[in-house]
Amino acid sequence: MTTTTTAARSVRPAWIDEARIASWTRWVACPVSGGDGALTATAPYDALPTAPVPSVTTEDVAEATATARAAQTDWAALPFGERAQVVLAFHDLLVERQDEVLDLIQWEMGKARYHAWQEILQVATIARHYARRGRAYLADRKVRGVIPGLTSVKEVRVPKKVVGIISPWNYPLYLGVGDAVPALLAGSSVVSKADPQTPLTLLWTRALMAEAGLPEHVWQVVTGPGAATGEALVDHVDYIAFTGSTATGRIVAQRAAGRLIGASLELGGKNPLIVRRDADLAQAARGTVMAAFANTGQMCVHIERVVVHEAVYDAFREALVAETERQVIGQAFDYTVDVGSLASQAQLDKVTAHVEDAVAKGASLLTGGEPLAEVGPYAFAPTVLEGVTDEMDLCLGETFGPVVALYPVSGDEEALRVANQGEAGLSASVFSKDLKEAETVARRIRAGAVNINDGAALAAGSIEAGMGGMGSSGLGRRHGADGIRKFTDAQTLAASRMGPIGPLKGQTVEKFVRLGNSQLKALRKVGLR
Repeated sequence: MTTTTTAARSVRPAWIDEARIASWTRWVACPVSGGDGALTATAPYDALPTAPVPSVTTEDVAEATATARAAQTDWAALPFGERAQVVLAFHDLLVERQDEVLDLIQWEMGKARYHAWQEILQVATIARHYARRGRAYLADRKVRGVIPGLTSVKEVRVPKKVVGIISPWNYPLYLGVGDAVPALLAGSSVVSKADPQTPLTLLWTRALMAEAGLPEHVWQVVTGPGAATGEALVDHVDYIAFTGSTATGRIVAQRAAGRLIGASLELGGKNPLIVRRDADLAQAARGTVMAAFANTGQMCVHIERVVVHEAVYDAFREALVAETERQVIGQAFDYTVDVGSLASQAQLDKVTAHVEDAVAKGASLLTGGEPLAEVGPYAFAPTVLEGVTDEMDLCLGETFGPVVALYPVSGDEEALRVANQGEAGLSASVFSKDLKEAETVARRIRAGAVNINDGAALAAGSIEAGMGGMGSSGLGRRHGADGIRKFTDAQTLAASRMGPIGPLKGQTVEKFVRLGNSQLKALRKVGLR
């Protein structure tokens, strides 16, 4: 039986008083409405209200975008080094004051504290990386001109004026700030839509960025109902970065396409983990548990399908169940808990429905499979199933909870067939002692990132490499060079030392064409272009 702990008795951290909440909510951009409306989320640990946050109107969104646009010119005019100093100061404040936002993340979202700390790790790493490497990513790139020696050409990066960011509740710090940092460093201004479940985390971060020296109007935060506020944001910004469900991502993409603005979309996944015959089974079981139950399974890259070679299936199943049942489930503002709560009643209902549907249609429950009301209102036991078939909802539908299903296969070919089922292609994993063979298998998996001998964190934490999906898991990349360049447009600057390109004064067109043809033949002969 999975180990449990009792629920936290005092859910709202004592240091979060009304004055502090007011210091954060002042950053909600509601210049037109004045913040007359309000949204109040429900805390997962006790199902009680958190704190009211102003709910903006679509007119507020339009005005906030106009304000950000006006502020962008001066921000972009600053040398990159000055923008980087603001981000590095934010990095230092975040690391120093992390306990505050860890409490906020847990209060608003319900995850275990270690998984909340992983957001600190990611955001601090992103801030440091782009502050140090962003200048190189955005540097002018010289290329040969049409007439070498007489013309010069370079490609430069011009910042998008206003970047809109729509981020979800499951990683309110990392996904709320991970795109804002490179966008700001690129010279853009930002308008972020906070998720209604976790607005205080993003507002705390905005206040911290102001403390680090960011000008007041460069980063605007709006809060409000998902559809209306999100649509208004897409309607006014110059680029949209969206993280969320595939269904909503399609709507965002269509709306952005209607305005001919760019979009990056990190969407849902149904991520597979392959255990090859030669895998270290203890390592694979531990890696599966870490990737499947981290963040209570509420992360787009978490493992939901475990594809195991039949020769080691029984031994792996035993190891996985044992590892699962060692997890400590609970609600605590410290590091004593392995798996926290689901974020809401809606998440609990969905996870419960997926498991009940699978069992009703013949799947076998190996461990878990039920809510843990004695732990918390939305707690759910980490769950392992086998015998899952195509007609079951959780087979290819994203569960987004602490649930994995096991699939025995005869070898790599069948494993790849199972792993590549469905339209999603976000993340995957291969466990094997033979790294060369594992890479061969990995290259054939349709996923934006494949981890070898790790469940999910290895690729996601490698900030210098792009992260994103294939198929219905999205478009574009965060992290790496693409993670900052996407917030810019490429502009080609071409200069001539001889005036306009074409026949010289007094030269016939025929002679110019003959010279051009001679040049083509000569360049072909010497192997240029």
